[in-house]
Amino acid sequence: MILAKKSNNPVLALGYFIQGLRLLLSPALRRFLIIPIIINLMLYGVALTLGYYFMNDLISRFIPSWLQWLDWLLWPLFFICFFIAGFFTFTMMANLLAAPFYGKLAAKTRLLIAGHDSLAEEQPLAKVMAAEFKRFFYLASRAVPLLILFIIPGVNVTAPFLWALFGAWGMALEYFAYPLENEGVLFEEQKKIASSIRLGALSFGGLTMLGLSLPLLNIVVAPAAVIGATIYVHENKE
Repeated sequence: MILAKKSNNPVLALGYFIQGLRLLLSPALRRFLIIPIIINLMLYGVALTLGYYFMNDLISRFIPSWLQWLDWLLWPLFFICFFIAGFFTFTMMANLLAAPFYGKLAAKTRLLIAGHDSLAEEQPLAKVMAAEFKRFFYLASRAVPLLILFIIPGVNVTAPFLWALFGAWGMALEYFAYPLENEGVLFEEQKKIASSIRLGALSFGGLTMLGLSLPLLNIVVAPAAVIGATIYVHENKE
C-alpha cells in the first residue's frame, strides 16, 4: 500500500486534522467517542491531581520558607515536566487502553466517508493490542535517550527541538496506525508509509502533539486525530 505524493503536504495535513475535529460532532460517530474521551479525562485528571499534590509536598519539604517566593518559577517548571513525562506515559497509556475503541472509530469513520461498499475491516482485539504494545516499545526505546539529552550540558540546548520532532513522528505513527491496521497494514509497513510522506506525517503528528499539550482540548484531540488520520489515508490511498 502507498499514499499519493500529494499527501506529503503540511497544508493538507492541517486540513485533515481540522476535518477530524469537525466530525467529532457527527451523530454517527458519537457513541464511538464516549469511552475514549472518558479514558482520557480520567487519566489526565488523575495525573494532574497526583502531580499537584506531589509537587506541593515537594516544595513544602525541600524549599525553605525564605525561598517560598520561588513558587512562581517552580510551578511553571512542574507543568513543563508534566508535559514531557506525560507525553509518553499518560498519553501512551490512554492510547493503549483506548486502542480497541480507536480501531472501531477508524472503521466507522471510513464507513461514514466512503460508504458501505468500502467498509474497512476491524482487526481482532489481540492483534490490535499486540500492534499497540510493539509501537509503544518502539517509541519508548527512543524516548529515553532523548530525555537524557536534557541533563547533558551544552547538548541540552538542542533537546527540546529534537524532542518536538520525535514527538511529532511518534504521534503520526500512533494515529495513522488505526486506519492502516484496518487496511491490514502492520507496524513495519506503517513506518515505511509514514516515511514516504514524512513532511505531511510530521505536520499531522505535530498538530496532534500541540493539541494534546493544551488542557481540556487534549481530551478530544486523540479521537479527532484518529478521524483525521482515517480521512488522510482514505483520500490518498493508491
